[in-house]
Amino acid sequence: MTEKQISLPAKLINGGTAGIVGVTCVFPIDLIKTRLQNQRTGQQIYKSMLDCLIKTLRSEGYFGMYRGAAVNLTLVTPEKAIKLAANDYFRHLLAKDGMTLSLAKEMMAGCGAGTCQVIITTPMEMLKIQLQDAGRLASQQFVTRVHCSTPGCKLVAVSPVLTRAYNVGPPVLPRRISATQIAIELLHAQGIKGLYKGFGATLLRDVPFSIIYFPLFAHLNKAKQDSLEERAPFFHSFLAGCTAGSVAAVSVNPCDVIKTRLQSMGKGRNEESYNGIRDCARKIWMNEGPLAFLKGAGCRALVIAPLFGIAQCIYFIGVGEFLIELCQYRGLSP
Repeated sequence: MTEKQISLPAKLINGGTAGIVGVTCVFPIDLIKTRLQNQRTGQQIYKSMLDCLIKTLRSEGYFGMYRGAAVNLTLVTPEKAIKLAANDYFRHLLAKDGMTLSLAKEMMAGCGAGTCQVIITTPMEMLKIQLQDAGRLASQQFVTRVHCSTPGCKLVAVSPVLTRAYNVGPPVLPRRISATQIAIELLHAQGIKGLYKGFGATLLRDVPFSIIYFPLFAHLNKAKQDSLEERAPFFHSFLAGCTAGSVAAVSVNPCDVIKTRLQSMGKGRNEESYNGIRDCARKIWMNEGPLAFLKGAGCRALVIAPLFGIAQCIYFIGVGEFLIELCQYRGLSP
């Protein structure tokens, strides 16, 4: 990547555009990942990624695969914009006289980017997970209300399910609830702290992810650059983004499992609650074994790979720069 003076508005546009396009493409796989990570050993509704996909389509239809997508599409613009622009900014800040950054400085830049994005990522993930997991809870014959941890915060009323919705008869689904309703309930019951439940776990996931992803992408992408001033070919940037994203995603998957469990307010029958990161990690290890930390790893790799591949392509094509130049040209035209 060229260490030159960056245009922040252009980078924000690039990051936002990349986020919207990427999330639209891979959101159904992200929904499957959340449901696989949340199911406990011995209470497994879904046997595999494909099984989860088929059962979700049968019980909730095509649009059921996009439950929670609205909040993601709304907040992914600032989230991806902050992440990519922050990394670019920190790389520019750490660079000296146009020299190539050392690996340690590239990791520092990634750390800064991951830390900055968490302010948006935590509430986005918090709201998204409640919507994504509602179908799994309904399939567990969950008859009571979904409560958040604070008394008085009742979010989703679920009708009694006499049989699994994906096997017999018309689907019996929980009453539809929006991210806005969940946010209002959380703010009323817990204040702003409610939206930032799992903040520490999100930080524990996103900072290492960025430390791994950005330096790895930079080095993979650099392989096809003859000089720092040249851009790598389009397809190579896409593959570099996919590869770096997959490696980083699988590497931090244990942290993602912990984050998902901590942020899930709805509990199925006999599903334990957790009191912080250490308690969650200990209970998962003791009750489900070490392999439980890899739940949804394949899905997560399939989500992150194209998401960041698309992001880096849009980023390096320079959609933001093109739009800004176009606006400036029109403004100067008579």
